[in-house]
Amino acid sequence: MDDTLTEIQLIPELATSFIISTIMTRQTNILLVLIIICNVNARIGMSTNLPTRPNVVSVGAYCSFNSAIGKVAKIAIEAAVDDVNLSSNVLNGTKLNLSVQDTNPNHLLGIVEALDFMENDIVAILSPQYSALGQVISYIANELQVPLLSFSEAESTMSSLEFPFLVKTAQSDMFQMSAIAEIVDYYEWRDVTVIYVDDDYGRHGIAVLGDKLAEKRCRITLKAPISPKASKYEITNVLTKVEKVESSILILHTHGDWGLEVFEVAQAQGMMDAGYVWITTDWLSTVLDTNFPFLSKAYDGIQGVLTLRMHIPDSQSKREFISRWDSLTDGKSLNGSIGLNAYGIYMYDIVWLLAHAIDDFFYQGNRVEFSNYNKFAELSGRNLHVDYMPMFNQGNLLLQSILKANVTGITGMMRFTADGLLVHPSYEIINVIGNSLRKIGYWSNGSRLSVMPPEIEDSKSRTSNSSITSSSGQLYGVIWPGQTTVKPYGWTYPHSGKLLRIGVPVTYIYPEVLHKVEGTNTYAGFCIDVFNAARDLLPYNIQHEFIPVFDNHTYNSTTAQLRRVQAGNFDTLLGGIVITVERMRIVDFTQPYVESGLVVVAPVKKLKSSTWAFLRPFTPMMWFVIGSSCLFVGTVIWITERRSNDQFRGSTKRQLETILRFSFSTLVNAQRENIMSGLSQFLLIVWLFVVLILNSTYTATLSSILTVENLSPSIKGIDSLISSNLPIGYSKGSFIKSYLINERRIHPSRLVPLNSLQESEKALENGTIAAIISERVYMEIFISTRCHFSIVGNDFAKMSWGMPFQRDSPLAVDLSYAILKLSESGELQRIRDKWLKQIACNKRGAKEEVERPQLKSFSGLFFLCGLAGLLALLFYVIKVVRQFMKHYSNKSQSSGLSSGSSAFRSFVSFVVREKEEAANRKGVSSARLNESNPM
Repeated sequence: MDDTLTEIQLIPELATSFIISTIMTRQTNILLVLIIICNVNARIGMSTNLPTRPNVVSVGAYCSFNSAIGKVAKIAIEAAVDDVNLSSNVLNGTKLNLSVQDTNPNHLLGIVEALDFMENDIVAILSPQYSALGQVISYIANELQVPLLSFSEAESTMSSLEFPFLVKTAQSDMFQMSAIAEIVDYYEWRDVTVIYVDDDYGRHGIAVLGDKLAEKRCRITLKAPISPKASKYEITNVLTKVEKVESSILILHTHGDWGLEVFEVAQAQGMMDAGYVWITTDWLSTVLDTNFPFLSKAYDGIQGVLTLRMHIPDSQSKREFISRWDSLTDGKSLNGSIGLNAYGIYMYDIVWLLAHAIDDFFYQGNRVEFSNYNKFAELSGRNLHVDYMPMFNQGNLLLQSILKANVTGITGMMRFTADGLLVHPSYEIINVIGNSLRKIGYWSNGSRLSVMPPEIEDSKSRTSNSSITSSSGQLYGVIWPGQTTVKPYGWTYPHSGKLLRIGVPVTYIYPEVLHKVEGTNTYAGFCIDVFNAARDLLPYNIQHEFIPVFDNHTYNSTTAQLRRVQAGNFDTLLGGIVITVERMRIVDFTQPYVESGLVVVAPVKKLKSSTWAFLRPFTPMMWFVIGSSCLFVGTVIWITERRSNDQFRGSTKRQLETILRFSFSTLVNAQRENIMSGLSQFLLIVWLFVVLILNSTYTATLSSILTVENLSPSIKGIDSLISSNLPIGYSKGSFIKSYLINERRIHPSRLVPLNSLQESEKALENGTIAAIISERVYMEIFISTRCHFSIVGNDFAKMSWGMPFQRDSPLAVDLSYAILKLSESGELQRIRDKWLKQIACNKRGAKEEVERPQLKSFSGLFFLCGLAGLLALLFYVIKVVRQFMKHYSNKSQSSGLSSGSSAFRSFVSFVVREKEEAANRKGVSSARLNESNPM
C-alpha cells in the first residue's frame, strides 16, 4: 500500500521484459502476452484516473503542555509527523500539517478555543487528557464528522455508540482495572478501599473496578472520592476517613497532577507503614517516567507502592527511539530533559497509524472535501461569529480506514478489534523500591499474571509440546511499605482507638456459658474463653468492650440484637447464639465453636420389681438354645461314657436322670459324675468354656437390669413424646417453640414456657410437664446436679453456636480460621471440658430398657460346641466299629459265620457283652478291693 503508485508505474517496464522473454522462448504464448498487455494497460489507465492527492493534509492535537502525558505526547507527535513527512514509504508525497493546541484549564475557554481550532480544515484530531473537554470535543467531532483519536483517560466514559467518531487509541481502563483485580485476587485479599478523583474519569474507573473485583469474589468496602481541585486539607480529611476502615488495601485512581500529594499526606499520617498496601493505576508510572530522576524526594513517600505501566515489547525500534529521545527533548523544558513514558511511544505509533490510514483513504480514490456546517445558520443574527465551521464530508470513510489499519510500530501490532479497542492489551506491574522502578511481573488479557512478557507467554502457548515451564499466574517478590517482604494481611482493625463492641446477655441462667465477674466489668465463661483464644490467633490486635444488651434466652431479644449487628450498632454478640436459617439471612456467622442439638429431658424412676426378673438377661430364644445345647452335650457324653463308665449305666430311668442331671449341672459346674473317656473330656472342656461366657454375660446383664434407673415406658425419645398428648416444656422465648410448631407439628396448647431452672425442675417433679426440650449443652449442665432427671434418646435437630457479624465482615472470616485452628489443636475441646464437662450425672443417658444379649452374638460359641460334640460322636463310632471288626473277624474264622444278619446280631451281642464284661470287671475290682481291705 505504501508504494502503490510507484509499483503501478513499474508495471509497463516489467510487462515489456516479460513479453520479450516470452517471445524469445515460447512463441506459442503470443495470445497470452497480448492478454497481459491489455490487463496492464487497463490498470495503468485506472491509476491515471485516481484523483490527485493534496500536497498537505491538516491534523490537530490537543495537549496539556504542563501535564506528564501532554508534554511528552506533544514531543512524540511532532517527532512522528516529521518522520512521516520524511518517509517515502507512506502518503506518496502528501505532507501532514500538524496544529497543536494547548488545552485551557478553564473548560469554558477550552471549548471556545476548540471551536476556533476546528476552523482549520482538520481531517483528524488527537484528543486531550481532560475528560470534561474531551467529551465536548467528542460532540464537536461527531457533528463535523472528524475522527477523534483519543489517547487519554477521557475515553473511559465515552461509548462508541454515542460517539461513533471516537477511536480509542490507548489501552482501555477496563483492562487496567482487570489487572488490578487480578493482583488483589493473586495475593488473596478480599476487601479494598479505593481513593479516586471525583469526576467522570474517576467514577467510571472505580465502577469498572468494582465489577472486576466482584468477578473475583472481592469487593470495595469504601469509596473515598477527592475533588479534582482538592486542597491538602481536603485530602487529609479523606485519608483520615480511610484510616478508620478495616481494609488496608488502598487503590489510588486519580490524575497525575496531584496524586503524589496524596502519598505525601498518607506518609504524614502513618499510612505508608507496614501493613498497608498501595496500588495505583498507571498515572504514577507515567509521572515517574516523565520526571525521573527529578523526584528523588517524592520517592521517599511512595516506597513499596505497586503501579501499572502500559507494556511495550522490547525491540530494536524501541531501543532506537529511546536513544534519540534526549535529542528530541533537548531544549523543550526549562527544568531539564523530559523522560519518555509509555503514552509518548503510543502517540508516536498513533501518528504513523493515522498516516497509513490516510494513505489508504487516498488510494481508494477519496478526496478531502469540506462543507459548511449548516446547523450554525440557526444562530445567525447572534454575536457568536460562527458563520463558518467546516464539516469533513469524507470523515466516515477516513474513520473506516483508521479502524481497518493494521501496522506494526514501536509498541507492536497496532490493530483494532470489532469493539474498537487495541489488540493485545498488557501492563507491566511495577514495585517502587528506593529510587528505581522494579518490574515484578506482567498482566495481559491472554496470559493474565506472569513473570514473563506477554509476547513470550503467547509464543509458548502456541508452541506445542513446549518443554518450558509456564510462568503464568506468578509474580516476583515485592518489598511492601515499611520495607518488609512479608505479604500484608490486607485487613486490620482500625488504629483510631475504636473498640470492638461485643454484646453480652443482661441475664445469664447458665454461668458456665457466660457470666459477669462480680465486682468488675469483665466477663468469664466458655464463650469468653473461646473468643479470647481465637482473638489471640489473629494477625492483628483487637481491643474490645462488653456491652450488656440482650437476654440470650429470649428469642425475640436475640433476633432484635442481631438486627442491630446488621445495622452496625454492635460488632458481634456472645452468649450461645444459635445459628439458624432465619438468623443467617440477617448476619454472617463464624465457624461454629459448639456442635449441639436438641434433646429431651424427663424424670427418671426405679423399675418395679418383677417375679421373673431373673429371666430377663436372655431372650426366650437364647434360653431355648442354651437348654438344647445342655441336652445335646449331656447326651453325647452319655453315649461316649456308657460303655466304660458305670456311673452312666443302669436302668433306663436311671440313665435318663443321669443325662438330665449331668447336662444342666454343668451350667453351674456342679456335675458329680466322673468322666473317663478322652472324647468326653474334650467335649466337656469346650462346653465349660461356653458356660463361662454365658455366666459372665448373664451376671453383667442381670446386674444392669436390677440397678439401672429407667423412664416410664411412655417416653422413649422425641418421637414417642410427640405421639403422646403429654405437655412439653421449653425455654420461654426461645426458637424451640417455633421449631416444634412448624417442623414437628406439635399443637401450641401442649407447649409450656419455662422462665428459670427452678421452674423447670419444679414442673418436671410435680408432673406439670412430662419432659423438657432444650439444647444439649444447657441440659447437660441442668442434669449435672439433678440426678433424678436424665436425657432421653438421641439428639435431634442438630445446631451450632457461632459469633454473628455484619455481612461480608473480614473479622468473621478471620475468627473462623482461628476457631478451626483451636479445634485442630485440641484447645477448643480443652476449653469446653473446663467449663461444660460436669462430674455428676452428666454422662448418664437413660434408656427405655437394658439391651439384652442376642443369639447372634453367641452363635460362634454354640457352633464350636456343636462341632466338638459331632466330632466326639464321630470318633466314638469309629472306635467302636474298629473294635467290633476285630472281634467279628476272629469269631467268623472259628465259627464260619458270614451273613449280614448274623454280623448285626454279633455287633449287638458284642455291645451287650461289653456291658457285661464291664460289669464283671467292676465285680472283680470290688472283690479285690474287699480282699485288700478286710474288716
